[in-house]
Amino acid sequence: MNKLLAIIKREYVQRVRSRMFLFTTILGPMMLVVFAVVPSLIFNIKAGGDTRIAVLDQTGKLYDRVSSSVLKDEIETPPPAPSTDDVMLRKIGPEAKNSSIDALKAGAQVRFQVEPAPLQGDLTSTKDALNERVKNGELDGYVVIPADVFDAGVVQFYARNLSDVPTRDKLQERISRAIIEQRLLDANIAPDVIRKKSESVNLQPFPAGGSGKEDKGGAVIAAFIVGFLIYITILMYGQTILGAVVEEKETRIAEILFSSVKSFTLLIGKLIGVSLVALTQLTIWGLVLAAFAVYGVGMLIARGMDIPEFHVQPLMLTYFVLFFLLGYFLYATIYALLGSIVTTAQEGGQLAVPVVFTLLAGLYLAFPVIRSPDSSFAFWISMVPFFSPITMVVRLVTQAPPFWQIALSLALGFSTVVLIMWVAARIYRTGMLMYGKKASIPEIMRWIRQA
Repeated sequence: MNKLLAIIKREYVQRVRSRMFLFTTILGPMMLVVFAVVPSLIFNIKAGGDTRIAVLDQTGKLYDRVSSSVLKDEIETPPPAPSTDDVMLRKIGPEAKNSSIDALKAGAQVRFQVEPAPLQGDLTSTKDALNERVKNGELDGYVVIPADVFDAGVVQFYARNLSDVPTRDKLQERISRAIIEQRLLDANIAPDVIRKKSESVNLQPFPAGGSGKEDKGGAVIAAFIVGFLIYITILMYGQTILGAVVEEKETRIAEILFSSVKSFTLLIGKLIGVSLVALTQLTIWGLVLAAFAVYGVGMLIARGMDIPEFHVQPLMLTYFVLFFLLGYFLYATIYALLGSIVTTAQEGGQLAVPVVFTLLAGLYLAFPVIRSPDSSFAFWISMVPFFSPITMVVRLVTQAPPFWQIALSLALGFSTVVLIMWVAARIYRTGMLMYGKKASIPEIMRWIRQA
């Protein structure tokens, strides 16, 4: 036991005192803020100003409704008693007065500018003129509404940049809404009835027989956070574990170590030492994240970001920790096994690629489990140790399985960890004494039998 503790202490202290540990510990929370907050801010940036759209209405009665529909969702609720300087009206061309753009108010972020495109001769000549305007930068695109749009349901959109999918989808949705309203109006349904009957329904999800609190998806996000933490931790420390196992082989002091320490003790000491470094760093990041949750989340909500609420019971938190430890040590022992086989850390890094793909497969398999957490597929996939740290956690937060399934999943997982560690130690004993030769699979099997 004293030798094991000495190995753990040496691996832990050596790495915690390194400058790289200090650098990554500080960098981690900064990257968390960058990847969590900055993308949402970037997605809201509309580079290049408003999208200028011309509408060629061949029906003769849809322009006003389409223009109003395209522009009205850009309106933000105005502050109380806005001043005259705060009011902004976008009017393009003399015929634009009939559209509902006089509703644009203070503080609005207008993403579209809409103008009519009168027919100039025939349709081909009009399109040529509009294409020229797009080419000269006067327009970003134009919409052609055919005369048979009410029956065919097809509207043509020509644009300089068709890769702007969000803008294109938003335009399609708003034009479709305008055409639907006109169809109802043509069926002699009053406009106020159309608006009232066309209001969307807000579906509020509640757990059956639960506490009655609305579920906004925070629990499922928490499950994926567990899987993401396993993925990030293995990416950061898997190679470190592999390098620690290979270290004595590269420095050729294995003969001295094995004369006083058993291979299993040396291997598990390295694994636990490096793992404690990882857990230390994660604990620091967790404290920073908790401080951010207390002081930063309110600021982000005030800026309009939709942040789901997390309601995690103490028992569920315990399961999260257990399955995180299971996932981490499972994949960490695989890296230790690879370190026992290879002669250099670089070779181990190449062999570790399938390990990363296996971990990613667990994340992808979680999606069908979310849809049917009580299915046979969900049961069996949550029993596979390589996937259970993610898939079982997803089952826990969607539709909790019986306790015996949770216990069985944990038992299978930690038994697999012990088995891999035992196999790795037997390979480690012989493989550490093999220099200048890459081990083949038959040789590795012989090492396991003979060690």
